[in-house]
Formats: sequence, C-alpha cells, structure tokens
Amino acid sequence: MSENDITLVVLAAGMGSRFGGLKQIEPIGPNCEFIIDYSVYDAIKAGFTKIVFIIKEENYEMFKQTIGKRVEAHIPVEYAFQKNDNIPSKYHIPEDRIKPLGTAHALLCAKDLIHENFAIITADDFYGYDAFEKSANYLRCHDDFCVIGYQIGETLSTKGAVKRGVCMEQDGYLTQIIESKVERVNDVIKCEPLSGAPSYEVEESHPVSMLMFGLTPRIFQMIESKMDDYFESHKNDLSSCEFLIPDVLDTIIRSKEEKIKVIKTESKWYGVTYREDLDTIKNAIHKLIEKGEYHNNLWN
Repeated sequence: MSENDITLVVLAAGMGSRFGGLKQIEPIGPNCEFIIDYSVYDAIKAGFTKIVFIIKEENYEMFKQTIGKRVEAHIPVEYAFQKNDNIPSKYHIPEDRIKPLGTAHALLCAKDLIHENFAIITADDFYGYDAFEKSANYLRCHDDFCVIGYQIGETLSTKGAVKRGVCMEQDGYLTQIIESKVERVNDVIKCEPLSGAPSYEVEESHPVSMLMFGLTPRIFQMIESKMDDYFESHKNDLSSCEFLIPDVLDTIIRSKEEKIKVIKTESKWYGVTYREDLDTIKNAIHKLIEKGEYHNNLWN
C-alpha cells in the first residue's frame, strides 16, 4: 500500500424499491453504461487507486458480470457484502427483514478491505468529476474527514419536495447536517427539518450533502463504538430502523471527535429515485458527451 493510495467505496446494497428494481444497473449511457460506470471513470481520472463495492451477497454474480468485468481492467476492485452478522449479539434482526440496516452498517461491513483514506458515494447518484477531483486531492493531503457540498439549488426536483442533508458550517468546517424536506416555492428555497424544528430558508448556493464524504479508517472504530447505543435506542423497531452515516457524523461533530471540512463543488448532481428521473440523467450524460467530458463508448 502506497501513502498515495486512496479508495472509493460505493454503497450498492440498496433495494431500489421506489425505482422498481435494481436501479444501480439500469443503463443510462449510449452503450448501456450505468451510473456506477461514470462514477468509477471519474474516480480513476481523479487518482483513486481502488474500488470497493458494498453489495448484497445474492447480487454478487450480477454485479461481477456487469460493472465488475468492465472496470476490473482499469482499477483493482473488491467486494464487501452487507450482512447482519456484525451487530451486537444481544440484538436480533427479524428474519423477515429484507431492507439493509443502513449506510453506517454497510460501511462497517467493508472494514477489513480498507486501510487507507477513502471517499464514499452511493451507486445510484451521479456526482460529477469536479467532486471526485476535490475529494481525491483532500484525501491525499489531509488526515481528517470532509464532506462534498453541492449547491442546494442544483439538487432540487421539479416534481416537488425532496429530502436533503443541509450543511451548516463555521470557518469552513461542518457544524451540523440538518436532514430536511426542501422545496423551491416562488423562487425561495424553503427547508423543513425532519426533526420537527422550525423551518428556514437558504440561498441557492447553500451547501448540501449528497452522501459523498471523505473519511479515514478511524471511522470504523467510531461506528463500532456507537453501534450498541444505536441498537439499544432502536430495539423496538429493528424491523425498519437504519443506522446511517450522517447520524454517526453528526454525533462525531457534537462530541468534537473529528473535524469535518466542507468542500464545495461546482459539479451538477443527478439522482435516480423514480423511473421518471431516467430521462433527465440520460439527457445530462448526452450533453456531457457532446462537450467531450466523456467518450461515447466510455471504456473504449
């Protein structure tokens, strides 16, 4: 392992239920490329040296035969399986639960594969090259955490309100992520905290987290140290609760265990939550190809 090694961790164990299937492997490029293809391509260009996919074990062959065989010629790839065998033994997840236990739990499942600084993203979001470049540059030169902040106005939907992690910062460092329902109303961006706190307004350029974080291996011990408290507080809803990375990071901020740098990106974020979102991201990819940012046939 070189001191310049940095890993990209891709969370890909989600069910994609609202989308109607495994949206991670829905073609969006002109030669059947997936969103993950573009993320890996941008990560390689930015200097990442390894990819770790976190998936459900039953989807391994499907991933291996699709995205895996395309990218393994260009960068080392490893797989971690999100299983429930690493939670405190006194808690028992209902056997009929299908949905994964959340992003913090998913990340912990990759602990043994990651020994260097790394960035984490989701498989079904398009992040843009600038975000990968800035996160890679930070991870190579610093030994603390960061969050990539997107301009909130660039992440909203014309279909109505969306949930966003609104970043509050001081002197360039994160002080809080407020999970909020966000909507543009009469050219004003209104945010309604999911906690029930009073609503507030932000400017178009205000940063939001789209679950792209730069982390160090110290995060694994932090997740483990908070897991018992989390499951104890959710022992009555183990059939539906989710142990999430933003919640862990919020606890870390409050306890002053780590500082989290806010790195703002000019990249345009695209997400695929519903099938209706597909046309938007396909059109965006087409325009980026026309501008020369991607090859028409990405890997050739």
